[in-house]
Amino acid sequence: MSSLAPRFHGREAFTPRSSYRLLPFRFGRLDADRYIVTNDVAEYVVLSRNELAAFARRQLPPSSEVYRALKVRHFLFDADSECALDLLALKYRTRAAAIAEFTGLHIFVVTLRCDHSCHYCQVSRQTENKHAFDMRREHADRALELTFRSPARCIKIEFQGGEPLLNFDIVRYVVERATALNAEHRRDLQFVIASNLAKLTDDILAFCKAHHILFSTSLDGPADLHDAHRHVRDGSSHARTLEGIGRVRAALGHEAVSALMTTTPKSLDRVDEIIDEYVRQGFRSVFLRSLSPYGFAVRTSLVRRYNVEDWLAFYRRGLSHILALNLRGTELREDYTSVILRKLFSPQGSSYVDLQSPAGIGIGAIVYNYDGSVFASDEGRMLAEMGDFTFKLGHLDSDAYEALLTDEVLVGTLHDTLLESSPMCSDCAFLPYCGSDPVFHKATLGDVVGHKAFSAFCAKQMGVVRHVVSLLEDDPEARRILLEWV
Repeated sequence: MSSLAPRFHGREAFTPRSSYRLLPFRFGRLDADRYIVTNDVAEYVVLSRNELAAFARRQLPPSSEVYRALKVRHFLFDADSECALDLLALKYRTRAAAIAEFTGLHIFVVTLRCDHSCHYCQVSRQTENKHAFDMRREHADRALELTFRSPARCIKIEFQGGEPLLNFDIVRYVVERATALNAEHRRDLQFVIASNLAKLTDDILAFCKAHHILFSTSLDGPADLHDAHRHVRDGSSHARTLEGIGRVRAALGHEAVSALMTTTPKSLDRVDEIIDEYVRQGFRSVFLRSLSPYGFAVRTSLVRRYNVEDWLAFYRRGLSHILALNLRGTELREDYTSVILRKLFSPQGSSYVDLQSPAGIGIGAIVYNYDGSVFASDEGRMLAEMGDFTFKLGHLDSDAYEALLTDEVLVGTLHDTLLESSPMCSDCAFLPYCGSDPVFHKATLGDVVGHKAFSAFCAKQMGVVRHVVSLLEDDPEARRILLEWV
């Protein structure tokens, strides 16, 4: 949608009241001169101060472009708006429908053992010989029973660790058992292994090909940067990762492996190099992911060595470089931006777990830990490794599905993280494009809601949305490219 500001000012702003009625809306500053106005179905317009004031006072002339834009995007209705409220309700129901789907992502932590030693590791990893930290079959069976109790039509089982390939026997067992169970349940079933790929074998690849298993790995940038973050004995983690990526692509197809990077203080001045490495390795997307305040990232003080503004500057430079690459013919998207764009323009919004209202914990994703503990989110599991069990729902040995999913930990947190009733969120213009991250706020501010004036999550999200909307409004070439990512 093109910019609407400034085209309505001066004496026109003080015309008599028009006969239109206001629909629910929120507004906030986009920049020094403009406001963003949003509604509950994520439609937005950008207005000058005078335009916003005239709209709120019902003084917009029906012949103005601003009036027409606000009407078609459900900010006002008049005598000619025969189905405006019904259409608004339909759009709202469409965006909220995913909540009824319930838990689609089921994370199996099959081991804490790992062959890498990463500075920002969010989990208390264990050495390769400590088999006591492997998931047992009886827990895998119970976790699968709970997985298929979920009403979700699409179920993704993701294997995490540690390094999941160090306990591939249980991965194999879960895949075969889930496939057999799905013959009865008939879900859209997908498997993903989050791995550093160093332990790949031909046997593992053959099994993954037979069962259409995808891989997710870590790639932090060029070799020196990646290896500085991700240590491995006897060689280069970067070299092993690239070898693994090549093997997965050769066996399973080019799109069978994706990669994630994590921004550390060493990354901040090297965003162009990081992006160029993704292009060089044939990826079509990159996720400029900020550091999470859990595990080794806290113990080694990494999270205290840069702030939100540092990351936002990193993100803006990175997005600018990605857009420039696209203009030169290299197709590459930034994944976090794509999430925001889907929330802006897709009728269904986005299923990204970290940006849901209420929070996506439990109802978006659930975690079955190696020892049988059940957590409301992966970050909740990481927080537990630091001694805070706030987000532990129960245990596979003792708790039924109904007990786990109606636990006060989950129900109470979902109640508290509904943005529409949260302090400083309910009237925020950016609410439709945001979410609630109760684990982050518990870790950084001491409670699941958090005082938003001090929330790094809030500052990050507002910074990203402001930047993306500004690009959409002010840069036609950027707008064209960004809309292709939706």
